[in-house]
Amino acid sequence: MKRNEFIKSALGGAIAMESLKDLYKWNEQLAVKDSLMPMLFVGHGSPMNGIENNEFSQNWKKFGTEIPVPTAVLVVSAHWYIPSTKVTAMNAPRTIHDFGGFPKALFDVQYPVPGSPALAQETASLIHKTKVGLDHEWGLDHGTWTVVRHMYPKANIPVLQLSIDYTKPPRYHYELAKELAALRKKGVLIIGSGNMVHNLRILDWHLSDKGYDWAIEMNETLKSLIIKNEHDALINYERLGQAGKLSIPTPEHYLPLLYILGLKEEKDKVSFFNDKTMLGAISMTSVKVG
Repeated sequence: MKRNEFIKSALGGAIAMESLKDLYKWNEQLAVKDSLMPMLFVGHGSPMNGIENNEFSQNWKKFGTEIPVPTAVLVVSAHWYIPSTKVTAMNAPRTIHDFGGFPKALFDVQYPVPGSPALAQETASLIHKTKVGLDHEWGLDHGTWTVVRHMYPKANIPVLQLSIDYTKPPRYHYELAKELAALRKKGVLIIGSGNMVHNLRILDWHLSDKGYDWAIEMNETLKSLIIKNEHDALINYERLGQAGKLSIPTPEHYLPLLYILGLKEEKDKVSFFNDKTMLGAISMTSVKVG
């Protein structure tokens, strides 16, 4: 099989020749590196973190200055939770204000980063567990832009999102992530954005800087399992007792963590930052891998 025929087959035969040229160009620009790009799981918390200069946003900004400048950013956000797997493939993703009841200043924010149709095609070609749709409608939801705009305020680095298929079990997402490993070698910063402990039903606004006992317990349990590389226990989080049930009543904010763990290699170092439980039932704890 000729090279161009192979690529067409890998992408389902649906990519036009002009798109293939973009893909060739992308691969030429991204020579395989000797080192792997670090990864992040970010506890993104309130959308207000997108415009506030606080301890969380300051650490996001710091991280952006400490790692190599990425060729692009790919985010798995809790807020693109749909019954399929898609990747944003537009040239200019819109800034989505997917929330209500916040100040006008938050709704006024635009984060006009470029997208990358070529990287979207590359990402789709790497995933074999399922068919990946090239999406031209979504954009960047607040799980992405509220974090990344602090890291890269010049808005000059392409940013894409990968959806979470809510019809699939946790282990599926962990295994799917492994298929993205080649992107780390090409300088792509992969971010999972959610919250390890996230129960909006029982928030306590009087506990601005504290968590319920069970939330603190679960936060520490998850950190310990991450450090010990006990990924099976993290995949089967529903077996982590009552604290687990209260901390993760629904999976969408937890699953982005499994993408980062699935991509973790044995030599990758792990560290935590923004390690704080607040409002009773939200953990802002974030994980750096690599």
